Amino acid sequence: MTMDPAHGTIGGEEADQRDVQKNNFADLGGDSQPHQELRRVNNDPRANKQKGQQQRRDRRDVHGWVVLDKPIGMTSTQAVAVLKRLFNAKRAGHAGTLDPLASGGLPIALGEATKTVPFVMDGRKRYQFTVCWGEERDTDDIEGRATATSEQRPTREAIEALLPRFTGVIQQTPPRYSAIKVQGERAYDLARDGEVVELAPRPVEIHQLTLVDQPDNDRAVFEAECGKGTYVRALARDMGRILGTYGHICALRRTLVGPFGENDMIPLDQLEALCDRAASGEGSLADALMPVETALDDIPALAVTRADAARLHRGQAVLLRGRDAPTSSGTVYVTVAGRLLALAEVGNGEIIPKRVFNLTGLTASAVRNERN
Repeated sequence: MTMDPAHGTIGGEEADQRDVQKNNFADLGGDSQPHQELRRVNNDPRANKQKGQQQRRDRRDVHGWVVLDKPIGMTSTQAVAVLKRLFNAKRAGHAGTLDPLASGGLPIALGEATKTVPFVMDGRKRYQFTVCWGEERDTDDIEGRATATSEQRPTREAIEALLPRFTGVIQQTPPRYSAIKVQGERAYDLARDGEVVELAPRPVEIHQLTLVDQPDNDRAVFEAECGKGTYVRALARDMGRILGTYGHICALRRTLVGPFGENDMIPLDQLEALCDRAASGEGSLADALMPVETALDDIPALAVTRADAARLHRGQAVLLRGRDAPTSSGTVYVTVAGRLLALAEVGNGEIIPKRVFNLTGLTASAVRNERN
């Protein structure tokens, strides 16, 4: 069984190198002669180096966010690889892993947007999920093996009475199949090898948990808004145990990640169609991009002069002077002439640059900028 890291966990990552290697051989035919020629080229280190250099030259600078409406069955790593290929981008990463069985919002950062991934990672997430009662599974979702069963089914009143216990800051034990490291190994790798994985409970915050629907006695549909590090699969598992019926996730969709909601999501087929139109000169890939600074919605913006911008761009601090100097301290994002320049810390009467952005290349279109 192939699994991504667990629901509700977050991270940014490049496409799996094994996928890249596999794709390199995808176009081989049945004729033996092309195989022999390919082996001769690959055995020449100079040819390999030239090929790698050509591939790097072909990549381009693309900066911004794409919020993919990830289809069921695709891993987050695969999604990043697909978008990197569609945009022919040099760098890409995601800000919030989704399991293959889950659909919904997967924010993918391209280029300089990768520098803002932590701000999305720290934001709230919203999920709509269905719990199937009567079985607990080792993965806490429909892909796992049943480990406990019950004929008992909860009433709507019992479920609603339970929800306050799972709202606010709670202690949650992550699933055994999770990306948490245990003595340097991923928990899901240890679990797949048959080892008993004991994970310690940890505090997570659930801002809201609502029973949306109960289509039949075997299923209940919930909506949860939660903070960083929450596992929805563990939520289903723990509710089932307390209700005496057991339970596991049988459907999951993410509808919010930080500043990115359902209105920002682009289905993969629409994105591929846009890429095809752009290739034929009928559109622009910039229309699919959201600005880099969209990830910084909760951070104050600070405009500076071109002279100060030049100093910040060189990594030098700028003194705050005059009546218009900000009195607050903390993290800000700096702009010059309306353009994102840097992430910086304000304090002790100066601006200290922490991350400088170089937005040369393809960025979000003017229409998309106005929309945001």
